[in-house]
Amino acid sequence: MTQTELTDDDLDRYARHIVLKEIGGLGQMRLKGAKVLIVGMGGIGAPAALYLAAAGVGTLGLLDDDTVSLSNLQRQVLYATGDIDAGKAETAQTRLSALNPHADLFLHPVRLTEDNAAEIIAGYDIVLDGCDNFETRHLVNRVCMAERKTLVSGALGRWSGQVAVFRGQPCYQCFVPDIPPDAETCERVGVVGALAGIIGSICALEVVKLITTAGEPLIGKLLLFDGLSMTSRVIGLPSEPTCPVCGSHA
Repeated sequence: MTQTELTDDDLDRYARHIVLKEIGGLGQMRLKGAKVLIVGMGGIGAPAALYLAAAGVGTLGLLDDDTVSLSNLQRQVLYATGDIDAGKAETAQTRLSALNPHADLFLHPVRLTEDNAAEIIAGYDIVLDGCDNFETRHLVNRVCMAERKTLVSGALGRWSGQVAVFRGQPCYQCFVPDIPPDAETCERVGVVGALAGIIGSICALEVVKLITTAGEPLIGKLLLFDGLSMTSRVIGLPSEPTCPVCGSHA
């Protein structure tokens, strides 16, 4: 991550950040010089992208090969009814440019695969993974480990969600060693719309903390949030010595 000088417009736009002692002008310059890839522009990625663009992250990569559907609008507040059948990445670019025209937005309207993941992820400092399947989550984790990129991972379903940050050991595969054979999806079990905004915002907040070195990010930790009881807790994630991604025999 690089530091980029602030303009007069920046000083006004980000004034509420700059007066925070944990961010200040130096932190805002770091945000301006940062490059963040968002994998999945859905329930988590959509609100996260809004807050990261608003926060002044200089470069955002928007990765999603899906189109907007009517059922998305209950929670993916980046899109509108008129966007149905339009590409999510392209539509997100339009909305985020309107919010902050100074952000450099790079579109990746593709599905992440073994063939393209390393090339795409290598160009960013931090990866925010809000995708909806374990295969892609494991792929993102493997490539982030290989490319030495920090991974912010968010997930949700029904009324609960979770956020973790992985930088070295432990990695995501230590946490989820195998793809669950009966993995639940939001399509099958449902999800309350506002929960996506909460988890997406927490992911964005962790990215801001990582870039500006503010506070204590959830590195090697898992935040569990329960919307029904409105409670949360943070637990430590142990490293798995035999993990095929980050273990001693990786």
